[in-house]
Amino acid sequence: MLSFLTYVCGFIILFQLFNLQIVNGSVYRENSNTRLSRETTIQATRGSILDRNGVPLVSSDMAFSLEMYKSKADNSSINHSISVMTQILEANGDKYVDKFPISINPFNFNFSSEEKLQEWKEKYDIPSTASAEEAFYLFRDKYNIDSEDIAEIRRILAIRYAITTTGYSATQSIEISSSISRNSAIQLQEHSLELTGVNVVTESNRIYYMGNLASHVIGYMGRISDSDLKRLESENDTYDYESDDKIGKAGIERVFEKYLRGQDGIKQIDMDVNGTITGEYVTQEAIGGTDVVLTIDANLQKVTEQSLAECIEKIRNGYYGHVYDAQGGSVVVVNVNNGEVLAMASNPDYTPEILYNGISTEQYNDYQNRKVWSNKAIQSSNAPGSTFKMVTAIAGLETGVITPTEKINDTGIYKFTDDFSPRCWYYTSYRTGHGYLDVQGAIKKSCNYFFYEVGNRAGVDNIAKYARYFGLGSKTGIELTGEVSGTVASKSIEESKGIKWNAGDTLSAAIGQSYNDFTSIQMAKYIAMIANGGKNIDITIVKDIMNSDGTTKTREEIESFVNEELNLSSNTNNSDVQVSAETIAIVKEGMRSVAMDEGGTAYTVFKDFNIEIGGKTGSAEAGVNNSIVNAWFVGFAPYDNPEIAVIVMVENGGHGYYTADVVKAVVDEYFGANKADVVEDMSVRTEDESFN
Repeated sequence: MLSFLTYVCGFIILFQLFNLQIVNGSVYRENSNTRLSRETTIQATRGSILDRNGVPLVSSDMAFSLEMYKSKADNSSINHSISVMTQILEANGDKYVDKFPISINPFNFNFSSEEKLQEWKEKYDIPSTASAEEAFYLFRDKYNIDSEDIAEIRRILAIRYAITTTGYSATQSIEISSSISRNSAIQLQEHSLELTGVNVVTESNRIYYMGNLASHVIGYMGRISDSDLKRLESENDTYDYESDDKIGKAGIERVFEKYLRGQDGIKQIDMDVNGTITGEYVTQEAIGGTDVVLTIDANLQKVTEQSLAECIEKIRNGYYGHVYDAQGGSVVVVNVNNGEVLAMASNPDYTPEILYNGISTEQYNDYQNRKVWSNKAIQSSNAPGSTFKMVTAIAGLETGVITPTEKINDTGIYKFTDDFSPRCWYYTSYRTGHGYLDVQGAIKKSCNYFFYEVGNRAGVDNIAKYARYFGLGSKTGIELTGEVSGTVASKSIEESKGIKWNAGDTLSAAIGQSYNDFTSIQMAKYIAMIANGGKNIDITIVKDIMNSDGTTKTREEIESFVNEELNLSSNTNNSDVQVSAETIAIVKEGMRSVAMDEGGTAYTVFKDFNIEIGGKTGSAEAGVNNSIVNAWFVGFAPYDNPEIAVIVMVENGGHGYYTADVVKAVVDEYFGANKADVVEDMSVRTEDESFN
């Protein structure tokens, strides 16, 4: 019985082999020879970046590119495919690869020198004496193009030449066009049966709706580099990248790459040996990226950037009375109650779209020369100058070395030691001192003498303690790359260098010089905390991360992700430091008088403004031999119930007073003040009495 079953099974197997190989062999061989299968990537749509009101700043739409694969089709079929393809592209105004070095009507070689022309002729076996027309027809014959239409021949040659010089295979395509119109894509699909090896690829394209707006916040995308791949591999990311992918390189695009990117899908393409597509089907759906909602307001951001650029230009042109070679600057606008960044400007800026689509060497060199890459609001730290004096005032009041009513007589020269007697700026300008001032008056007049004395009494350790309380000298933890910590002047800095700290150093630190070095974003937190009564706030520029189903990430999820991505630790203030409401009120009143009372260092800017603000001007020396004077203005509004803090810093801007117009423009936009009847006075403005 077992033998019988063995014979039966063997007979069945032999019969099936006979059926496959003899009876139906030709059919199966034909199917095998005429069917090729290839996987292609379906690019996920990248998530959008929106402002706080849902206005799209950056988004993605579907773009189409055209590629061609090698097939077993003959020259006639390939040439026909190319002719149809290029005719469709030209009819719709779409460009395609064309490096064939012979133009027609009239015939001309396109070479920069005779030497290069002869090298080319030798490479392609063209007689050295051949004219452009003769070479043209030699190439026509080389590719067996049977058309007599010169324009059609030229179109075919463009693609055949690209194939020859670049190469392609059944699995590695050549890109015919990186961007074609929707009309071309549709028409090419309609002619797919006569287009040998031609494939329309759908991919995501990045759109920057507002040009350069918030470029340092948004960041930019670019082709992935080897270092990017190594970094991603070291981070053990679960999402895969190819060598020609584009990824976020800076700003929000970089930090939230994981969320924005989404997950690519896979499409299977079947074609016969002639390259004609016979079927397409999706084996893995693409999953679109999530949207990132920023805290910034697009309209306020626009006004902030414009007013900063205008201010820099005015300073360069001597609008305020003196010419300074202003080098750029930054502005930060923060909600004083929750730390949300409403606007962040850094000048000069760049165009993200240029970087996405491929920057030219000329444009790149221009960007390099103008140093556009740095976000000066978070990546550049500078001495705060007189805008630091509120810290010294708070240290003096809280330690009790001065009282709210005590007056100190500014005689102009602070006689500290026999060989060190620093002068108040007012004495340098007018050969006299401010006279008797209390702490509010000293803030109003920006009196160096007063703060020399307070600093000497309080000591640098106390000043540093209160500076750190307001977040100075520490990263804010904002969700952007490259934030620097800055420095609070203290004895430990010089001790680490083997230098003894002396009392004279304290005087310099007390007026915002010495080692004091802060970013604009840190200064924004500092002023916001004064405005809100001393309450700590966490600075943020990301409001939400929205999933495709409408749900959002929790604040804890976002913070945890950012801390890991940027290698940050939790931001904390000195828990043992407290500032009384009375002290804050005194300092705020001094800041109000700077802008709103006659004799204040910014009074002439805000005297007719219908929103009461608090502010402080500052000029800080920097550079070799103090050759640069950076200009600051810090302020908050409205005075009675503060909502926003505004910080302006212009590199080599001369005087802090010069930057107050930026604050006025920002406050005006935020509150809608004076919109109907404000007309800018473009006459040259003379300097106010204070330069600090």
